[in-house]
Amino acid sequence: MQISNIASASFLFLPAKPFYTILMITHADAEQSDIRILVTGGSGFLGKAIVKELLDQASPLKPSLVRIFDIAAYSGPSDDRIDLVTGDIRDAEAVFAACSGIDLVIHSAAMVDWGTHPEEVVLAVNYGGTENVVRACLAQHVKHLVYTSSLDAVFGGKSLVDIDENIPYPASHPNMYCRSKYLSEKLVMESNGQSHAGSSDRDGVNPSSGYLTSCVLRPSDIYGPGDPFHIDSLVNMAKGGFYVRLGDGTSRSQHVYVGNMAWAHILAAKALVEEKKAVAGQAYFITDGPPDNFFRFFDRIVEGAGYRIWPKNIWIPREIAYAMGMASEGIALLVSPVKKYVPKFSRFAVVYTCSDFTFTASKANRDFGFEPKYPAEEAYRLTVDHYRRP
Repeated sequence: MQISNIASASFLFLPAKPFYTILMITHADAEQSDIRILVTGGSGFLGKAIVKELLDQASPLKPSLVRIFDIAAYSGPSDDRIDLVTGDIRDAEAVFAACSGIDLVIHSAAMVDWGTHPEEVVLAVNYGGTENVVRACLAQHVKHLVYTSSLDAVFGGKSLVDIDENIPYPASHPNMYCRSKYLSEKLVMESNGQSHAGSSDRDGVNPSSGYLTSCVLRPSDIYGPGDPFHIDSLVNMAKGGFYVRLGDGTSRSQHVYVGNMAWAHILAAKALVEEKKAVAGQAYFITDGPPDNFFRFFDRIVEGAGYRIWPKNIWIPREIAYAMGMASEGIALLVSPVKKYVPKFSRFAVVYTCSDFTFTASKANRDFGFEPKYPAEEAYRLTVDHYRRP
């Protein structure tokens, strides 16, 4: 790879250093300024934010190409560096072709499921798709892979309080989404250090000599403008004139603004490009604020956007809500021979929103310098502005 003009010019102003050190600095600068990146799921909620951060002038990575691979149409920012590829992550040949000429893959394509989609579909998209990505990376000599996993990979159905990345995987998972994320992140971490020839060397990984380096990010609940998983349904409930919450308001969970989650991907990718061995093969929890009750956190956004929450303080006890979720799933199953539809309410949704999930992003801060790019009030303002009532 050629050294950029800026890097070459800076050679004249560097203090005297050993020649090999100068070569190392200029090579790293060149690699970061001419890197070709594939973002799977780049048309999605998180994927678009990742693309936006990659193309931002402040990005520490300066890609010459950002290839977006998604089954859905792309509606994010336009740029001459963007290459749009329509494809299904379950299609191994399409994934293989998308990885051609790529240096770094950010794999964020996934089916987010709260226990309402067929298990075989969730497994095929999340785990099967990740298998396709890992195999394509090794076959196409991709150097680096960042995988978007989930807190759900370590969720066994019970509250997780003040945990860190040392928490073991549970013996079983409450649904296929959680299990698919567990299987996928294990596969990605095991791919770290595998050579493009298929052999494996976990010690002294050096991507420039033909090895794949990889890491895993585990977000908490992601929110922000265009959030398809939380805010839309709550706003619709407020519009309907009857707003209810699940549980008793005492459970606490973590959240992360979509822009900050995208920023974490950029920083983790940069660390892999710079060959920081502490990051390769690791998993990281990502959050950007203190824990709060799931509904109280989003209530502030709904009300800030101008919607009336009424009744002001009605909570459905967990046991009753769980029975309602079971009934919703049962009705969908009964009518499935005639009409297939995805129920909007499930037992898992109840368990998830009524459980505690508390942790920090201290490991990500230590290993690759993660700090929120968007402060809490700015994230709140940007989200509220998006949903503001006309």
